[in-house]
Amino acid sequence: MRKMNKPLAAALVAATVLSMTACAQTGTASVPGTNVTTISNKETNTIQVSSTEGLKVVPDMAQVNFAVLTQAGDPKTCQEKNSGDTSSVIAFLKNSGIDEKSIQTSSYGLEPIYDWSNSTQQITGYQMRTSITLSDLPLDQVSAILSSSVDAGINCIDSVNYLSSKYDENYREALKKAVDAAKVKAEAIAAASGVTLDGIAHIEELNTYPNIRYSSTVAKEDAAAGAKSVVVEPGQIGVEAQVTVTFRVK
Repeated sequence: MRKMNKPLAAALVAATVLSMTACAQTGTASVPGTNVTTISNKETNTIQVSSTEGLKVVPDMAQVNFAVLTQAGDPKTCQEKNSGDTSSVIAFLKNSGIDEKSIQTSSYGLEPIYDWSNSTQQITGYQMRTSITLSDLPLDQVSAILSSSVDAGINCIDSVNYLSSKYDENYREALKKAVDAAKVKAEAIAAASGVTLDGIAHIEELNTYPNIRYSSTVAKEDAAAGAKSVVVEPGQIGVEAQVTVTFRVK
């Protein structure tokens, strides 16, 4: 068996150590995240760390999604009735002090109702659904709007989505925590590897999706008290930021 000289063997060992990949988990107690750490090869002399951090905030606004559902024997009657009921609901919302810009007719559809008795397809009527979305609704108005809208013609309450008007401020805080956590991890890895950090070579923000602003829940109706007592429980929403930071090492 051919013997390998010591300098060459030492170089191979060093290259193997510098190309290793390690995985770890980090994050706050409120919003945990999964993070991946990569120690690059000898040529690039970098350590790459991905970190996810977040915090919990109390929402102060809501988005309400509900609909007017109408059934009739023919499509024209169904459409006319649905249009009239929808107009009444929108008028009610405006009279309730809701800004016109916060009211959106988000979708609508007209379709036949089938009777499948005896394995035959027979049209027995038509139904039309018009969905209405209320955005930027102050939280203290949600319960009253949900209860009163039933009297105005709403017969489908789909969901309530909570959000914070201070989301951007909270997101910046979460972003800073993610960068700080990445640096702490990179320093620990560098120390264990016998090197030191030499500044940031590259940083990338990963999660910028708008839907992170929302935490969806279904509105609940108190059956004992009737439709006049719709219970909403906003709780807290999570604001989360994720970054990947590449540090130079020396």
